[in-house]
Amino acid sequence: MARPHVTIAARAARSAGNVILRYMNRIDGLNIVEKQQLDFVSEVDKLAEAEIIKELRRAYPDHAILAEESGATGKGPLTWVIDPLDGTHNYLRGIPHFCVSIALLEKGVPIHAVVFDPLRDELYTASKGDGAYLNDRRMRVSKRENLGGAMIATGFPFRQREHLVPQLDMTRAILGQAEDIRRSGSAALDLAYVAAGRYDGYFEIGLKPWDMAAGVLLVHEAGGRYCDFAGRDGIPASGNIIAGNLNVAKAMVDAIGQQATPELLKA
Repeated sequence: MARPHVTIAARAARSAGNVILRYMNRIDGLNIVEKQQLDFVSEVDKLAEAEIIKELRRAYPDHAILAEESGATGKGPLTWVIDPLDGTHNYLRGIPHFCVSIALLEKGVPIHAVVFDPLRDELYTASKGDGAYLNDRRMRVSKRENLGGAMIATGFPFRQREHLVPQLDMTRAILGQAEDIRRSGSAALDLAYVAAGRYDGYFEIGLKPWDMAAGVLLVHEAGGRYCDFAGRDGIPASGNIIAGNLNVAKAMVDAIGQQATPELLKA
């Protein structure tokens, strides 16, 4: 049975999903702003975020919030971390791969998570110690023992183009052993797919907390591991993340560690 926090977060995610779907056929008329180079936000992101915050504030008025578009509000040990539309670039181009991501952190550690794909009506949920679920069905990471035959997901971050050469070197090292690599454009969904066993592993440079806070708990509760490029467990302050089942995560740390620069290996 879902915890009350997950029930509320799922309701908020579905409300945001309704906003996202409502505007899908009106993308050409949306007001779109470039926050910084290649980093776009639409009015849909803001409307979806407002729906999430409204639901969370109604249930938990004293909790702090860290949202991608509106920033940080409130203080305390419990913080909701929100990405109202992870995969905005996909959405604005009509590519059907994006999601809503909501996590509750206690002193920086994720304890509840919801990732919702409104197009496929797939709701990924997890609570610390309770396992991870896809539409109420228990999820487990894949059983692959190494990178041989593995399907790995990644991203090429527009904020971190100065790391393009080591990014390509890491990709080459992984692809030299794995079956294939996918780059789908939504970190939260990539992590959810790792938790569901659809992908065997995932790595990316420079994620923000709202990109990964929900997804990493899904992976952990599905029996997997997440760490930084040097193999340090936990949400990396650097945003440089590896996730997968225990064997694949270790193999990715080994492969990536040989290609990553000292800067990318920092905590």
